[in-house]
Amino acid sequence: MIKEFKDFIAKGNVMDMAVGIIIGAAFTAIVSSLVADLINPIIGLFMGGVDFTELFFVLGGGDYATLAQAEEAGAAVFAVGRFIMAVINFLIIAFVVFMLVKAVNSAKRTEEAEPAPAPGPSELDILMEIRDSLKK
Repeated sequence: MIKEFKDFIAKGNVMDMAVGIIIGAAFTAIVSSLVADLINPIIGLFMGGVDFTELFFVLGGGDYATLAQAEEAGAAVFAVGRFIMAVINFLIIAFVVFMLVKAVNSAKRTEEAEPAPAPGPSELDILMEIRDSLKK
């Protein structure tokens, strides 16, 4: 069973998948920063200064100034802002992945559409030319 597991892990597809997951995790951090540090302020500017990350509703009693204070107090909160940011993150990641797949597919089509270079003379053709030259 261990040998089968080693064979499975050694297959190229599994290694490709592992690399993809690692790169995806790093890419997610970049997109999260993009949304939090660049997109949120722009959206907040157009929405009259609303910061989506702090948009929440307390379920039950209590009045808290920030989401962190509500969570620290153990209050049940409906964190609408986090959900909105997660949706924005997803849409951005999905769009970038779509663009990458589109670029790869375009490159593959271009590669397939290029005609193969005309084959050079075969070994037999060269030998026949040498033979004909020697006959002269």
